[in-house]
Amino acid sequence: MKNILVTGGLGFIGSHLVDRLLAQGHHVTVIDDLRSNVVSPTDYDEYVRRDQLRFLQIDAANLSAYLLNRSIQEVYHLASPVGPVGVLAYAGQIVREVVGSTYAVVQLAMHYRAKLVDVSTSEVYGGGQQGLCAEDMPRVIQAETTVRLEYAVAKLAMETALINMTKVSALQAVIVRPFNVAGPRQKAEGGFVVPRFVGQALRGEPLTVYGDGQQIRAFTHVEDIVDGLLLAMEKGRSGEVYNLGNPDNKVTINTVADWVQLMVGRVGVVSVDPQIIHGPLFAEAADKFPDHRKAFEELAWQPKRGFRQIFADVRDYMQSTLQKEVVSD
Repeated sequence: MKNILVTGGLGFIGSHLVDRLLAQGHHVTVIDDLRSNVVSPTDYDEYVRRDQLRFLQIDAANLSAYLLNRSIQEVYHLASPVGPVGVLAYAGQIVREVVGSTYAVVQLAMHYRAKLVDVSTSEVYGGGQQGLCAEDMPRVIQAETTVRLEYAVAKLAMETALINMTKVSALQAVIVRPFNVAGPRQKAEGGFVVPRFVGQALRGEPLTVYGDGQQIRAFTHVEDIVDGLLLAMEKGRSGEVYNLGNPDNKVTINTVADWVQLMVGRVGVVSVDPQIIHGPLFAEAADKFPDHRKAFEELAWQPKRGFRQIFADVRDYMQSTLQKEVVSD
């Protein structure tokens, strides 16, 4: 079994990854500053008692100040501001957040000679070519300066730096670009549409569709993303970038609203202006969906879960959460 470090390990994707690593018997060190966690450190008390998990409540940018008491073979870097609404609070600070934390993680990975998987974002494509995004396509910088652009540029800058570092140093690093991840534990407060719609439907409220609802997305189940992260660590070539997204789940937001009503409850739909809700800094993403052939061919990664399963899993999780809240009250 390996000693593995996960930054952002109590976040949405990170917690699912940590769960998988623990189930496989690995020793895991979790770094999280608890600014956007979806689970509590106490949820892992059993693993802490067994000395299978260690938790450090620190900003990943300060990671280089800590010397861990066990060697590390693998590092997954997920700590970052995230979400179309979640990033807004970090306007003007995202570059420092992303760059600072990634350089600190790189320093630690090189100290332990550990392989690094860095989680970037599909936002670096700026919408790709008519929505299609492939690793060999140019990345596009949108004309309008937004907080979303700051996030995308920060991630792209660190991708570029990491790839160059693998060419001139001993660093072993692989980059992944997830597309529209959804599943249990994701919070609507970050601006994510699937938990927002499901939560509204469960409460009997109309679904709030931003604009005309024709935006194109390709949703990927969080467990498929975890599969991809593990395969990127195992098989990914250092200095390479891999899309992790499910093109079979390509839908419009209006279609998402239809399916959520079919699977959760008929509540109707209202069109809203997201800037009225979230403020003038909010910006909608360009249409995007992935070409995932590189991950399929080089990593043998194949997403298995369709959007119906995504919606069902989110529904079941949120129903369970609501029931627990009622009991606790």
